[in-house]
Formats: sequence, C-alpha cells, structure tokens
Amino acid sequence: MITETRRLSVAAVLAAALIWSSSFAVTKVALAEVPPMTLGALRFVLAAAVLGVLARRLPRPSLRQRLSMGFAGLLGITAYFALENAGVDLATASDATLIVAAYPIITLVLSGRAAFSPVRLTGMLVAVCGVWLVVREQPGGHHLWGDVLLVAGGFAWAAYNVVARREEASPIVVTYYQTLAGAGGFVLLSLTETSRWSVPSGGTVLRIGFLAGFCSVAAFLLYNHGLRGLEPGVAVNLLNVVPVAGLGWAVLLAGESLSWWQVAGGAVVLAGVFLGSRK
Repeated sequence: MITETRRLSVAAVLAAALIWSSSFAVTKVALAEVPPMTLGALRFVLAAAVLGVLARRLPRPSLRQRLSMGFAGLLGITAYFALENAGVDLATASDATLIVAAYPIITLVLSGRAAFSPVRLTGMLVAVCGVWLVVREQPGGHHLWGDVLLVAGGFAWAAYNVVARREEASPIVVTYYQTLAGAGGFVLLSLTETSRWSVPSGGTVLRIGFLAGFCSVAAFLLYNHGLRGLEPGVAVNLLNVVPVAGLGWAVLLAGESLSWWQVAGGAVVLAGVFLGSRK
C-alpha cells in the first residue's frame, strides 16, 4: 500500500522533473554566448543568493552537517552540472536524453544490493527502452567526448543521490548549503574561461535567471523534499519522464511535431517509471 508521504515524495520528484525537462534546451541556447563553467557559476551563485534569503530564519545545522551538505553539493552541482554543461555543449540533445535515461541503472548499482528487485530492475530497463524509442528519430550526430562527459555525469549524479538522502535538515537549508558549495566550485572552474567572457544579451540573462530560479532553486527544493521519502534508485527512475516532457515543451514552445514512435516511447517510459517506483 502506498502511503500519503510516499505519494507526496513522488509528486515532488515528478514536479522537479517537469521543471528540469526544459533545462537542456535553455542551456543549449545560453551556451552560444556563455561558456559552460561560467554559465554554471552565474546560475548557482544567483540561486545561492535566493536560497540564502529563504534560509536565514531557519535553524543553522551543525558543522558536520554543513560539511556533509557541502560535499553533496560538490557532487550534485559542481561535478554533475560541469559535466552536463560540457557534455551538452559537445553532444546533441538526442545523445544527452538517451544517456540521462541510463542514470537510474547507475544509481541502482551505487545504492547497493538492497536496492535491487526484479520488478524495479525491469521497470528501469523498460524506461530506458522507452527513451530510446523517443529519441531514435531525432536528428544529430554522435559526439564521443560529449557522450563520455554525460556518462561521467551520471556517476556524479548517482553518488549525489546516495549522499544527499542522508540529510535530515529542512529541504531549504539542505539545498542552500549544497548550492553554496556547488556555486563556489563553479566560480573556481569559471576562472579557466576568462578569455571567453563577454556581456550576455538580455535574452541570455533571462535564460540564466530561469535556470537559477526554477531549475536550481525550485526544482532542487522539490527534489530534495521527495528524496527524503524515496530510495535513490526510485527517485532517479522518476526522472525518466524528463525526455518525454521535454518533447512536450518542444511541441508547445517550438511548434515541433511528434512521430508515433515517440508517442509510443513516451507511454513505455511512463510504464517503466511506474514499475521502477514500486516498493
């Protein structure tokens, strides 16, 4: 029987996934003007400032907790998004979408043997097959180095899920200290790109604001809230709805059309997500 707490956790992770589904396209456009590490620095410094305001009246965690949150932030923000930004810059959206679909399997492996079950593993494999149907007809070449970076990002994201689930403080406090550490890491990385710095256009400033406010603050708060009530493998499996929702954004915002293969793939993804999230 599914408890009310578990339903709310699933809903929170799915809401985060819907927000994150737009981030690949927004990031790809912004990268035309802002280099990858600098984009991450701008995004997460702004997000840390917003979260700092939200967290200032909440109890401050202990030093040990702050160090643990900071370590999680270096994994899930600096390491993952640095690899994602660099990977998206080199690879196609199709490559990125398909590789992200493999993240639940990576997380399942890193979570330990206790996370394995025949139904859950079957659901994850079904979801991966569904994502392949979704992206199989997408245009674009294969960029090996971008794909390698995205796969490496999967290990960073899986490790973040395992570490971050242990936090017991308020989701706002957890997200703030994670983002603060992640932003600091990105600032250091961005110093390698000073020769490529320039003043971004107004549209790119708005895109950075969207990535910071929605994809970083709102989505991470939702995801950290949901992660406290779910196993890491289940939470990451729910993110398989990202490519399906991403195609929906493409239809609504860009006027693109869907093939029957993509519609079928979306249905298979949702079936796999349902199986993979079962107790």
